[in-house]
Amino acid sequence: MPPGGPRRGVLRGGRLLQDGAPGGPVLRLFVHLARRPLLPAVRIWRRNIQLRVVAATLLMSLGVVLALGFVVIAQVSMGLLDAKEEAAQSQAAGGFAVAQEKANTPFAADGPDANDNKVGRDASTWMNSLVKQLASGGQTAFEVAALGAGTGEESGPGPGAQGVKGARASGNVDPTASVPASLRRAVNHATGTFKTFSQIRYTAGAEEKAPEPALVIGKRLTDINGAPYDLYYLFPLSQEEESLNLIKVTIATAGVFVVVLLGAIAWLVVRQVVSPVRMAAGIAERLSAGRLQERMKVTGEDDIARLGEAFNKMAQNLHTKIQQLEDLSRMQRRFVSDVSHELRTPLTTVRMAADVIHDARVDFDPVTARSAELLAGQLDRFESLLADLLEISRFDAGAAALEAEPIDLREVVRRVIDGAEPLAEHKGSRIRVLGDTQPVIAEADSRRVERVLRNLVVNAVEHGEGRDVVVRLASAGGAVAVAVRDYGVGLKPGEATRVFNRFWRADPARARTTGGTGLGLSIAVEDARLHGGWLQAWGEPGGGSQFRLTLPRTADEPLRGSPIPLEPEDSRSNRARAVAEAAGRGDARGNGRGQGGPGASTAERSAIPPRSAVAGAVPVPADPTALPGNGARVVARPADQATQEDGTGGR
Repeated sequence: MPPGGPRRGVLRGGRLLQDGAPGGPVLRLFVHLARRPLLPAVRIWRRNIQLRVVAATLLMSLGVVLALGFVVIAQVSMGLLDAKEEAAQSQAAGGFAVAQEKANTPFAADGPDANDNKVGRDASTWMNSLVKQLASGGQTAFEVAALGAGTGEESGPGPGAQGVKGARASGNVDPTASVPASLRRAVNHATGTFKTFSQIRYTAGAEEKAPEPALVIGKRLTDINGAPYDLYYLFPLSQEEESLNLIKVTIATAGVFVVVLLGAIAWLVVRQVVSPVRMAAGIAERLSAGRLQERMKVTGEDDIARLGEAFNKMAQNLHTKIQQLEDLSRMQRRFVSDVSHELRTPLTTVRMAADVIHDARVDFDPVTARSAELLAGQLDRFESLLADLLEISRFDAGAAALEAEPIDLREVVRRVIDGAEPLAEHKGSRIRVLGDTQPVIAEADSRRVERVLRNLVVNAVEHGEGRDVVVRLASAGGAVAVAVRDYGVGLKPGEATRVFNRFWRADPARARTTGGTGLGLSIAVEDARLHGGWLQAWGEPGGGSQFRLTLPRTADEPLRGSPIPLEPEDSRSNRARAVAEAAGRGDARGNGRGQGGPGASTAERSAIPPRSAVAGAVPVPADPTALPGNGARVVARPADQATQEDGTGGR
């Protein structure tokens, strides 16, 4: 044994059984291989209630039949043995009386027993004659055996020295092997009749017989010379054994038929219940797939029929309600589209008049000139709102068309940044681009992608509170991605589930300084879905947010992942450093791996916000919440920033 304690594991170098792993990889592999062929059967067992009910019925029926069979066989066996034992004791008692009477009969020269009396005092000849006479009345119903007192062979010296000369029996029975030693001892040491169960064994002869079970009854008697000897009656139990075997076969056959019959009955009964349920499940699946005309077939007036009628009534009501909602939604979409189109004509007239007033504002007094400027700004926003409403109505109506062609997303990003530079300068922010050294090619609609990125970049600048905005591009496998990262107020818990809703604002009291309509992210997520891509959001209170657009490299190619992680790397570094500081604050500072230290990259140091509150934040683990199709999630508010949040952050 090596120093330091016993070895843990077997073949550590080969890692056959690893430390801490129950059984090691070999056992886990064996379990995996053993489970694999069982998985289809387990799946069928879990999904088929009819199979489970029939199997349970068969098992319970089999248990009942087995228990009943054991009880019946035990009772029948006990009854047969009791009857056989009673008859055998009566027969043996008569034989013992006859044998003792013959031994006590005085000699006579004449009479029916004259031939027997001619043997004189020869007890051996008398014993042979006695055994034959007693066995002749059995007619194979029993056999008779006589054994000398004591060992069952010749008697020793004493009064019986001239008595029995060895053992003798009828029907080629081996008396010494057929009579158990325990029974002989009982007969030799006590008076009365004794019995036991044994086997009749036969001597080798012309026709060998197999041993057969028997009931042996014995008693101590005296011969014609007054010498003791043991007389035994052997009653074969072959007939009773055959009867018992016949009863066992009959019960087993009947039990099999009963179990099969009960299983068939259970299958038929359960089928009557399960079939309508399966039909209802299939129709419910088709209803959920949009086939609202599906109905159950109802026959009879029982509970199943009532269930089918209720199901059909529910389906009809759902169909009616869905049609009403579809009609209402269609009317709403038509109303929005019509209103948007109808407003364009008066808006054009108002725009022309407003332009004239705006151009002549230099001749107005200051109050009127300011009113002209406000009128022009609000008209610009009104036109933008109408354009967004028309675009939303096209998405709702399914009329949006995708004009995909191979484009380099770097060019789209440059155009977006060029357009957002004036706003960034006004906010005091700087827009940085990472990952633009290699081409990022994808089949996409350039106009729609540019609209999505413009919305994301403008939102990041507006809500970034003067800090840097980082735009990252990447491509891998069959996907390309663009992520926009800001270090502003971020997203509160639960806001990521509503950030893509129409007209949603984090803070309703917050003014839209850039004239947003509240439909930008809603249109952006629809553009992403039209490409077969994802638009996802991540954020943490006080730590900024990141929006990631992932598109397939080629049209109609399903996405399996994104080359850019949704949660930014600097946020992971913040949490890792917070955990390290909780364990030992000096280690993180000594190693220089903190944010902005020697271990950080130049890009990470430049992208880290300068606010000390964010740098010292201790974010809690992320709480993922997602909108259907966008995968947005948000990190909960850190404990030490709960009092620092200013409540802003509308999108």
